[in-house]
Amino acid sequence: MATILLVDDESASLQIMEESIRGIGHQPIAVRNVDAALKVLDRGGVDLIVSDYRMPGATGLEFLEMLEEGGHGVGLIMVTGYASIEHAVSAIKAGAVDYLTKPFRPQELGLAVDQALEYIRLRRENELLRREVVELRSTREIIGSSKSLQRVLETIRSVAPTKASVLIQGESGTGKELLARAVHNFSDRANGPFVSVNCAALPENLVESILFGHEKGAFTGAIKDVKGAFERAHRGTLLLDEVTEMKPEMQAKLLRALQEQEFERLGAVTSTRVDVRIVSTTNRDLATEIEHGRFREDLYFRLGVVPLRVPPLRERIEDIPELVAFFLDQAAAEAGKRLDGVLPDALEVLRAYDWPGNVRELSHTVKRAAILARGTKLGADDFNPARHGLSLPSGAPGAGPIAGKGAGKPTQDSDPSGQNGHPEPESESDSGIRLDTLNLSEAEEALIRKALEITGDNRTRAAELLGIHVRTLRNKLNR
Repeated sequence: MATILLVDDESASLQIMEESIRGIGHQPIAVRNVDAALKVLDRGGVDLIVSDYRMPGATGLEFLEMLEEGGHGVGLIMVTGYASIEHAVSAIKAGAVDYLTKPFRPQELGLAVDQALEYIRLRRENELLRREVVELRSTREIIGSSKSLQRVLETIRSVAPTKASVLIQGESGTGKELLARAVHNFSDRANGPFVSVNCAALPENLVESILFGHEKGAFTGAIKDVKGAFERAHRGTLLLDEVTEMKPEMQAKLLRALQEQEFERLGAVTSTRVDVRIVSTTNRDLATEIEHGRFREDLYFRLGVVPLRVPPLRERIEDIPELVAFFLDQAAAEAGKRLDGVLPDALEVLRAYDWPGNVRELSHTVKRAAILARGTKLGADDFNPARHGLSLPSGAPGAGPIAGKGAGKPTQDSDPSGQNGHPEPESESDSGIRLDTLNLSEAEEALIRKALEITGDNRTRAAELLGIHVRTLRNKLNR
């Protein structure tokens, strides 16, 4: 038994529909205007609406618009006493699931209701299947089973169905935009638009127009009305990529748009209201940006209702085998080559590297090795650019685990002059070391011992000399 909401300003017609609905085994709720209907819908539990086309206060078409704007996902059958193809087409285009002309027999109404309920059931089932496919696709695109990454994904699944704004923080190359798309895909806005704006690449004189749009004649060259990113993302998701690159004056305008959910196009005299879910990303330390006055604290609280931190690759090295297999399959398909995997010695080298460029650097490294590989299985030598006559600067994106020194970024408190109490490193000739082995583990141990000896057992400086993160050094020493 379904609950059917009946809306008609004529008492006689309303009574006939009510009796007909009850006669076919459903529960009717009868009201005489749109305002009363909206109050019923706010309480929930309505499966279908049967509404008159012409009513005082609001027409059936206006009622359909209200349903869409209010997010009421309930199907509607339009009823009218004025038979017209134009009315029928308008009603269906506006979102009605069927159209009936008065007078109609109870059997006609019953058939229309049964068909509409079946259509709605199939539509919901299809939507559920689509969500499952989208979730499966998104899960496959986000590679890794480490606990740190899975925690991020669990949070995304929890927050996605809400309207809360999400701020994704992480180093460059960690896949922040991929996670932003996952927020959109797991939400009830997945059928809506996903609009991405790279705040770091916005021309300063066009930022406002790109975000909010402009009217014809608003400035030289504005030859037509143009929708901005906010308007194009209506009922969808707007990604503000690298939002901390936005100038302070634009931050104030962005804050107002977020607070009011409305804005003015350049040159417009009226405001435009939108329903937009905001996801933003940054690779900067927001506490530092706020402290130095480069980012508004009130905007941070508005954007970061749910803040997420994406772990860098060096904190989830257990994901490297899965990522390598994924990128290798991609590279093999693109190059038209047969590649059967990666040898253990190669994985050992890849795990030992610090990956300052994160997943993006790993992707480039694997693809380069795949293109230049001579065999079907990639070994450690395949990841050495020097073997292929390549000259990549140490620390450059894609330089690879063997090309440089292993390469974490220097910490902010490093002091090359040695004036912070760190011992001066020995000269290059003094710090050279002779290796009597080709075993990677033994060679690594020798390098670590030498670095600690040079720095007087200062782990931070030793990590800098080795080109790795101090946390990585600590883990190696613990092992």
